[in-house]
Amino acid sequence: MAIDQLIRKRDLPFILSFLLPGVILFAVVIIVPSALAVQYSLYEAAGFVTEATYVGLYNFAEILKSESFWKALGRTMVYAGFSVGGQLVLGIAIALVLNQQFKGNNVLRGISVVPYIIPVVTVTIGFEWMLDTSNGIINHLIAGLGFEKINFFKPHLAMFTAIMLSIWTWTPFVTLVFLSGLQTIPHELYESATLDGAGAWKRFWKITVPMVRDIILTIVLLRGLWMFNKFDLIWLLTGGGPLGRTETLPVLIYDTTFKKFQVGYGSALAVISLIIMMMAMAVYLKIFSEKKAKRKFKKRLQRT
Repeated sequence: MAIDQLIRKRDLPFILSFLLPGVILFAVVIIVPSALAVQYSLYEAAGFVTEATYVGLYNFAEILKSESFWKALGRTMVYAGFSVGGQLVLGIAIALVLNQQFKGNNVLRGISVVPYIIPVVTVTIGFEWMLDTSNGIINHLIAGLGFEKINFFKPHLAMFTAIMLSIWTWTPFVTLVFLSGLQTIPHELYESATLDGAGAWKRFWKITVPMVRDIILTIVLLRGLWMFNKFDLIWLLTGGGPLGRTETLPVLIYDTTFKKFQVGYGSALAVISLIIMMMAMAVYLKIFSEKKAKRKFKKRLQRT
């Protein structure tokens, strides 16, 4: 025991030397800005260098009474919900195909990752050009087929366009994660189910889904949080317009803080956004822990 403790004491500086840079980076990038946002949310200021007035929870009260906040939150939920749903359905479908053995499988796996590795700025600007009403290649193809050109950025289509672009960009993430989960499922389970007369649909719901349920929940959580907090794609694509139809919560925070210079109000919006994401994570952890406890209980019953 003494030798083990001695070894641990000797290894402690070595271990800390690896952990310390990450801890410092996490503190500088996450902890400090979050603490400053909470502090700024309690003040009213017309800029970052002007004198601030302490107002307590006044900013939060005003936000909860603000129609623009609730509309932005609703748009954010729509954007995140449909984006994650599309990514999940399409990503799982592609993963199921790529999990099969056929010629050219490895090539297709490499191609399927391409949208994910292209920078968001490049993807957004590229699609903006392609979807342009006057000179975009997609509208030229539509006109060539004899149909009227479509303005993909008019008010009632702008959010749909942003969602479709998000699905195209981040579906490969779902594909890669789900494919890695599929490869851990024993092939014998599918063979036994096939011999018992189970079709492809039944095998999917009775074998695949239960075996990768935790992976699906993790994907939904991660993609949900990332889409809820997504700023760059929407800002580059529409800037929150037209007529505010794509003004999500991150866009509203940026517009309020850095364009209108309402630092306190914008910080309060950011804090509320953080609280919503933390609540979502808490719900996920609760569901995950309950399911894990149930599985352990079932194993104990089987052993007895």
